[in-house]
This record gives sequence, C-alpha cells and structure tokens, in this order.
Amino acid sequence: MTASSAPDAAMMAPVHAIASFMATLDDAKLAQVFTDDIVIVENFAPYVFRGADAALRWRDGFRGHADGLSGLVAAFGPARDFSRSGDTVYFVLPTVWTGKTNQKAFEEEGGWAFVLRREGTGWRVASYAWAVTAFRLV
Repeated sequence: MTASSAPDAAMMAPVHAIASFMATLDDAKLAQVFTDDIVIVENFAPYVFRGADAALRWRDGFRGHADGLSGLVAAFGPARDFSRSGDTVYFVLPTVWTGKTNQKAFEEEGGWAFVLRREGTGWRVASYAWAVTAFRLV
C-alpha cells in the first residue's frame, strides 16, 4: 500500500470517461476504459455484468436505461477508502448525478466503488459498483 490518500488524475481518467459516455452515449468515450475481465454491478437489469462481453452488454443496457434521460452531469466528492496494492487500486466516489428524466429535473446521489488495474501506461476499470442512496425530483 502506498502513502497516497486519493486517486490521481490518471486513475480518474477512466471514471471520467465512463461518466462522459453516460452523459453523451458516445461509444468512443469507452475506448480503453475496461479490462477484459470487467465485472459491473448496476441499478438496471441484469444488474451484474461479467464475462467476455460484459462491457458491450453493459453499454447496451445503459442505452436502454438512459431512455428519457437528458442533460446528465456527474459531480464527484472526495474519494473515500482509497487503497493501493501494486498495480491495483480501490476507491469509492460519492457521486451526484443531475439531469432530466422525462423532462423533469432530478438529482440522484450515490456511491461509485471502483477497482482499477494498471495496464501498460494507463489505468483500466476492472470492476465497479453503483449504489443509489437518494433520488429526488427537483
């Protein structure tokens, strides 16, 4: 474990790329983001995505989940529970999503837990889990 207490910019890059995909549905944002053995836990069916085509199934599932959503913006709080062991890091990001669902403004709070692995010169997401802790129309 290292003395660092937070993910650096390179570690946050794949997180920002995923959030950018979610906001834009632009597949190009997901290039080089996930490891080949990704496991994703989400709040839309089938909830757990794993296996050789997990990233593709998650992407397609999110597209369906995003139907009716617009103007998505993610705001991240300071990382919690950061730890590192060699080329693997773990952290949780308090996250607030804002946007519109069927033309009504909303705010969704949650925790986004990540496991990243260094691959080559960058970091890729090996696993993430999303948990909603509050949702409200504003």
